Amino acid sequence: MLQHLSIDNYLLIDRLEIDWDRGLNIITGETGAGKSILLGALGLLLGSKNEGAAIKDTSRNCIIEAAFDIEGYGLEELFADSDLDFESPRIITPAGKSRAFVGDVPVQLSTLRQIGTRLIDIHSQHQNLVLASEEFRTRVLDILAGNDGLLAEYRTLYEQLAAARNDYRRLSDEAESSRKDEEWLRYTVEELRAADLKEGEQARTEQQLATLESADAIMQALTGLRNALDMDETGALSTLTQSERELSHLADRYPAGGDMAARLRSVIEELKDIGSTAAHESERIDADPETLQRLGDRLNTIYSLEMKHKAADLDELLAKAAEYERRLAAIDNSDSALRKAAARVDKLQRQAEKAAAELHRSREAVRSSLCENIVATLARLGIADARFVVEIEQMPSLTPSGSDRIAFLFSANARIEPQSIERTASGGEISRVMLALKSLLARHSKLPTIVFDEIDTGVSGRIADAMGEIIHSLSQTMQVIDITHLPQVASKGSTHMVVYKQDGRTDVRRLDRRERVDEIAKMLSGSAITDAAREQARILLDNREQRLF
Repeated sequence: MLQHLSIDNYLLIDRLEIDWDRGLNIITGETGAGKSILLGALGLLLGSKNEGAAIKDTSRNCIIEAAFDIEGYGLEELFADSDLDFESPRIITPAGKSRAFVGDVPVQLSTLRQIGTRLIDIHSQHQNLVLASEEFRTRVLDILAGNDGLLAEYRTLYEQLAAARNDYRRLSDEAESSRKDEEWLRYTVEELRAADLKEGEQARTEQQLATLESADAIMQALTGLRNALDMDETGALSTLTQSERELSHLADRYPAGGDMAARLRSVIEELKDIGSTAAHESERIDADPETLQRLGDRLNTIYSLEMKHKAADLDELLAKAAEYERRLAAIDNSDSALRKAAARVDKLQRQAEKAAAELHRSREAVRSSLCENIVATLARLGIADARFVVEIEQMPSLTPSGSDRIAFLFSANARIEPQSIERTASGGEISRVMLALKSLLARHSKLPTIVFDEIDTGVSGRIADAMGEIIHSLSQTMQVIDITHLPQVASKGSTHMVVYKQDGRTDVRRLDRRERVDEIAKMLSGSAITDAAREQARILLDNREQRLF
């Protein structure tokens, strides 16, 4: 349950500290005093997004912090899984960006929201409209049926089914698109296979052709080199060999000559190797027309294919050839892949439908008790002839919550057939239906805390007292925070706080017995408190205290 709430620099609140009791905490105050600001702060604490306007004084942080007691609510595992402590501060920076902490551990807003849904249920006035939401109506039945595990299993199957259907559509679309080009693909693949392209082939062929096209100049250069090296008496090899011999003979008398002779032997060996290479190249280079034609034709084939397939070079052409091969293989294998994908869709469809049918049966099982509970509570709230009907229709298609379409039908008159509650019920009737639903759900969901924001709108007198009784009964098993304008409800609280505005700032004060009498009297008679109103306020409070003892 919520033990303590502190708010610093949030909208009209400068600094506020509130300690909460375990039972029914009543909050009253004049319209415009700032009761909704408290709800806004609680919303931020539970993971709502912050707006920069929430900060009044931009020179300092807005800090909203709360402490909870979660002993006995089965929430320890939720906190332990994320290595979190049991305190939940919420910090908002002046720039409007927010940082959230649980204990001293920073957490994402999604984590804060996950924790918040297990700690507090806030029912504000606009939530009466959720009766028009099929998601809410479905959730009511699932809570009563205890369907969390079954619903999680179904949703996993539903997501897997959606993914399988997407895979099947993708494969089908790819196969259909590829089949349109199948003839072209087969021709292209055969053409590229016949070309027998090799990696690096283009550069090698271009170099070979360039060499052969310059064969005459190359042969002339090679012949000149060989002549320069090998002429009988004037060739470089003969001349240098003679010099090497003469210097070698002088080595014992002229050591430097021996060194030069050794260096000459190395040069002579290198020149002999160059001569041998030149001789080999002279024999290898043959610029015959057939070789030139063959190399030219090969390059033309490569260039033509590159241009045809808009490839910048041979590497890109080879990559495209591999892609064509893959697409053709996909066409050849598409029937098998589609059969496997269709079989997976069918399997998941059957599994999801089975899980949806189990959900349907579990919802059907609690439908009667839901209706009976709501009708009984509405009778206590002054709608003696109320009829509340839950319609569950199985639809042919699956949704994220199963295959059921759920409607709440209502009639406040025994002679009038129930119709959709959102179209037939008045504001006061909807408030009473929502209180009946919320009180029933609270008992099943085992939330530590529930907050009612003027759920008693549209009722008064005896009905208001009955509403207060129901709200008070809830506080016997959970913490209840109730913002109300009704004195009958306000008198039921174990703690009473008043929200007021002073010097343009919102503040909250806990009331003692005398102050409660005056506050409830003011709710009874208006700003001018009469003795009769005070006496009636005392009676209301005495009635509550007598029930306690």
